[in-house]
Amino acid sequence: MKAKPTILVVDNEPGFCMSLGDCLDTHGYELKLAYNRADAWTLLSARTPDLVVLGTILPRGDAFALHNSMRSTDLFKAIPIIVLDAPPEKQVLAGWRKHEGFCMDAEDYLVKPIEPESLMPRIAKLLDTATARVKVLIVDDHALIREGIHALLSPRPDMQVVGFAQNGKEAVTKVAELNPDVVLMDIRMPEMSGLEATKVICGQPHHAKILMLSQYDDADNVVASKAAGAWDLIPKQSASDRLVNAIRTAACAA
Repeated sequence: MKAKPTILVVDNEPGFCMSLGDCLDTHGYELKLAYNRADAWTLLSARTPDLVVLGTILPRGDAFALHNSMRSTDLFKAIPIIVLDAPPEKQVLAGWRKHEGFCMDAEDYLVKPIEPESLMPRIAKLLDTATARVKVLIVDDHALIREGIHALLSPRPDMQVVGFAQNGKEAVTKVAELNPDVVLMDIRMPEMSGLEATKVICGQPHHAKILMLSQYDDADNVVASKAAGAWDLIPKQSASDRLVNAIRTAACAA
């Protein structure tokens, strides 16, 4: 079963958050809620949401600071943001400052008061656009490899790196949490190898497509990868345009 889209709501008004949460649940979304910037960042780091509703939080300026942190972090900068500013009579104390508004990089901007139900069409429209991107999970026990692949994929407008894992065991958990379309899986890793993790993931219904990454594309690795359920094997030394094309091909077949 496809995971529910996750909406992170960052707002310090409990009544509004409760009403918005009820609407999101009715429309088939999963709510993650934070009342301040620190909690919001913790939730962002634990699981990448599909969309963020950035409402009013204190102290004034924290919403803009969270916005800036997201837009300057590769893993989060492509997440759609809907900004909900304070009502006009409260903007001097709780709203976005004028210079913050000029620097805002959000997909939508609204001013409270607003009925939560009226946000649902906007959220659905933004998610339709965002979910056109291929969601990729990178699994490798070497940080340099993970960072290199991330640098290769992050400029691609049709791709989104949704997370990282350092071994096969962590990969199985992250696949269940993040619901990626494609997993880039190293073969040799500690705790659980990529081949073992691939067998577990491919044993699940509606599973992600697995692209194995290896130092070598010899016949034994190719056969073992196919036997585990992988879609293809890509040698690390050629992991550039070939990898990007393989991700797109695998995603189209998903």
